[in-house]
Amino acid sequence: MNGRDIAMSTVGMPASVSVRLNPFKPLDSALPILNGAEPVPWNPYGYILKERPVFTLHPLFHAGAYYVQDSSAMYVGQIFREALDRLDVKKGIRVLDLCAAPGGKTTDIAASLRLKYGDDFVLVSNEVMRQRASVLCDNVNIWGDPNVIVTSVDPSAFASMGGFFDVIVADVPCSGEGMFRKDERALQEWSEDVVTLCAARQKRIIADVWPSLRQGGVLVYSTCTFEERENDDNLQWASEDLGGEIIPVHDTFDGIRLTRNGYMLVPGEVPGEGQWVGSLVKTSVSPLGSSDISRLRPLRNGVRKGEMKAGTLVPNADWALSIDFDSDAYPMVKVDKATALRFLHRDSIVLSDAPKGYLVLTYRGLPIGFVKNLGTRCNNLHPLGRRILMDINNI
Repeated sequence: MNGRDIAMSTVGMPASVSVRLNPFKPLDSALPILNGAEPVPWNPYGYILKERPVFTLHPLFHAGAYYVQDSSAMYVGQIFREALDRLDVKKGIRVLDLCAAPGGKTTDIAASLRLKYGDDFVLVSNEVMRQRASVLCDNVNIWGDPNVIVTSVDPSAFASMGGFFDVIVADVPCSGEGMFRKDERALQEWSEDVVTLCAARQKRIIADVWPSLRQGGVLVYSTCTFEERENDDNLQWASEDLGGEIIPVHDTFDGIRLTRNGYMLVPGEVPGEGQWVGSLVKTSVSPLGSSDISRLRPLRNGVRKGEMKAGTLVPNADWALSIDFDSDAYPMVKVDKATALRFLHRDSIVLSDAPKGYLVLTYRGLPIGFVKNLGTRCNNLHPLGRRILMDINNI
């Protein structure tokens, strides 16, 4: 079967829903949405849910306790972790997630890096489309890892950083066959010409960023299509034309197909959507370049604790969500779900028994954000762009 035939065979199948827990934001009790859930075999923090909840109405979703990510997409994280083991870098590892929005792979990579290296890593998460980069930045801030730098530049902007990265993860734009069963537009827009266009664009992206990968570093290459031209053929091209050695495939988890140069996940054979991933070790040499990430004008580079206004430090909303947040810096106020949702809706809330001044609201042990308690009411510091838009009055 060709790629499109494989994709068409999945149309009409029911879609699954899965989440991945944040290992650095432990809860004070079990997460209710995990009742009856099945573990994702290739991710120790991934779970396939029994049914799809309304995540918007879960305060812990807004607190970064978990990320909603397709289970097949999590397999890219599995190949990334295998790359880390192969490299055996002891400290100071540097990673680029090249096409990162909306942030599922970035947050998975960040968790894997922190579990293996503690605080001794740098992860640059890039998205060229500015609007999508804004969504990526929000999701990274909610996840809360301070070592993630978010940029919004063309892949060619990394070329001058010769040999800077140990690993590059490139989940490149593709013809989208793996999304046919849940995205009707992907099916309608597909054509042979689109496949040809995507395959050429993918080569350009990899060629542009190639100089920034060090000799001996690993490229993890993935798509959500089944087209050989966009998958095995492109990884073979990178190996032969750019200089790399493809990492051989090996027997893996049940349901995952082995292709010539990688792994294919097909709906119906695995619970998630369509995904392909392969990897190679760079054998060619790149001239050393600049390692100054600041010239890329990051949208996020660490987390500011706040800014001074009229002699007072006004806390940054993202500081409360950071895994580095100092829980002794501000009074912590536990709230129930209804109050948490009103805060996330940016409604006015009253905390008459709480101390005045800046406070951190917590829900089930996790911070959800800052308020300034004036006594009769609270000023809500939840970012306007992240406010819940749904009607919460009847919940």
